[in-house]
Formats: sequence, C-alpha cells, structure tokens
Amino acid sequence: MKYAAMLRAIAVSLACLGLLIPTPVLYAATAPTTSAPPVPQAIDVGLHEGGLLFGQVVDAQGRPQAQLPVSLVQQDRVVTTATTDKSGYFLMPKVPAGTYRVVAAKTQGVYRLWAPKTAPPAAQPGAMLVVGQGPVRAQQGPVGYWLGQPWVIAGLIAAAIAIPVIIHNNQADKDSTPASP
Repeated sequence: MKYAAMLRAIAVSLACLGLLIPTPVLYAATAPTTSAPPVPQAIDVGLHEGGLLFGQVVDAQGRPQAQLPVSLVQQDRVVTTATTDKSGYFLMPKVPAGTYRVVAAKTQGVYRLWAPKTAPPAAQPGAMLVVGQGPVRAQQGPVGYWLGQPWVIAGLIAAAIAIPVIIHNNQADKDSTPASP
C-alpha cells in the first residue's frame, strides 16, 4: 500500500510540475528561426472586361486613402501604376492575368489575377489593400492559443496519466480491504 501511495504522490507531483514549468524553459531546445519575412498568401481576383483591375486602398481603420500612388509589380518589375481617388479606389486597365504584388505606401499584397470570366467562384471582384499593417492571419481564439502552449499540453498529458492511476489505486484499496472477523 505504501508503494501505491508513493507512486500516486509522484504522479501528482509530476502533473503539478508540468503545469508550473515556464514556457521559455520548454523552448530552450528549439532550433533558431530565420528572420526571413513570411510569404503572403495570394488572393484570387477576377479581372473585368478589357483586363480592368478595380481596387481600393484603406488604412487599418477602414478609412480610404486618397491620392496615393499604387503600383502593380511582377517579378520586381513595375507593370503599371495608378493613383487612388478621394474614396481610395484605383483602376488599372489592360492588365494581363497572372500573379502580381499591389504596392502602396510601403504595404503590399499578393494577388492572383484571373482573365475575365475564368476566375474561381471564391475570387474577389477587386483588390483591397490595407496600408499600415502586416499580413492578416487567421484568428485561432483562446482554445487554439492555449492548446498551442507546450506546458499546457504537458499538463494535460500528465493529468491523463495520473488521474486513471489514482482512480485505479483507490479502487484497488477498496477491493483489498479485509473483512471484519
């Protein structure tokens, strides 16, 4: 019985220790990452008749950016330029289909432009560029955040091991109780 109690105490201690270890200790053995910027995901945009590209440039609060130069760049070569109007809209005529970067005010977005009537159903009717912010990534919510923490995963694993052991040992203690004479 003392052996089972000691094993139970060790399991519970390890489970608690797993929850208390700070995250940087767990990351200490990871390989260093490179400082290369992430490659943004291309957004599908359908061109209109005549290869016309519609677009709008706004800031992070959604306010249109007026009189802002916009460039369409392919493989470090400027294909065409335009200037936004008072509502932040721009037009670029005769744009051939392909993958381009739309650049405005030190912000850029990658767009895959499709010839008229050939774009996939999920394609956007125009390009939207938000200046003054980095690439937008999907939000994972609080559950995704916590499940991405290695110390939480270690605590869950320790609890998954310790709880059945404790339950089994308590049941074994009840089963081995001697009957009174």
